[in-house]
Amino acid sequence: MAAIVYQKNKKTGVTYAYESISFWDKEKQHSRAKRKCIGRVDPETQKIVPTRKRKAAEVVAKAKPGPVPITRQARSFYGATYLFDQLGEEVGVTEDLKSCFP
Repeated sequence: MAAIVYQKNKKTGVTYAYESISFWDKEKQHSRAKRKCIGRVDPETQKIVPTRKRKAAEVVAKAKPGPVPITRQARSFYGATYLFDQLGEEVGVTEDLKSCFP
């Protein structure tokens, strides 16, 4: 059952109108109420003036990338020496070692 509840803000003195929906809380075994703000009450006419609507957050679903087909398959076996040779060339240590140890 919905009812309109009026609540005055003590700090600002503005009266707001809420739509109150009562329901039974099974866990705590007593009634509860959900309230939704309808708007503020005009002090002169006592009519409810709707407050501005909040912009709803847009839900953007990201497209998942599809499966990528494998175009090339290769299998290579190399030892630790080849690995260190490649690392030395990329870092630039090979030239320094050759100049130090001719």
